[in-house]
Amino acid sequence: MEAPFVVPQDGTAAEAIAAIGEELSLFEEWMERYEYIIELGRGLPKFPAEWADDAHRVPGCQSQVWLEARAEGEALYFAGASDAAIVSGLVALLLRVYSGRPASEILATSPQFLRDLGLVQALSTNRGNGVEAMAQAILRRAGAMGSG
Repeated sequence: MEAPFVVPQDGTAAEAIAAIGEELSLFEEWMERYEYIIELGRGLPKFPAEWADDAHRVPGCQSQVWLEARAEGEALYFAGASDAAIVSGLVALLLRVYSGRPASEILATSPQFLRDLGLVQALSTNRGNGVEAMAQAILRRAGAMGSG
């Protein structure tokens, strides 16, 4: 699978979550973590402009967030983007965990990790709700594609 879809760097979703947790723990202050998350967003593959439309928009996000999914073999690959720097970073984190995995693994990976890592609590209420909406959109896609 090629850009703009994210290819997993870590072996499993659980390993991706553990790696993210380790990376975030390197920073003592949340401002440093925010900067790191923003950098992750800058590293996302370029999202095609024609996908930045209502059909790809994730509802429930304060910022504009777009998501596309494709199946290749057993794996589902996701591409995503946002018009906000911090949200792009959150998209990158979610895609690192979920993209390139079988639907069964995606569905078995609860977005609770966002709370366990302290991400939801460190964000504004609207941003926290938005990142959870993104995770739910990914899970819905996996459910639909995994059963289709």
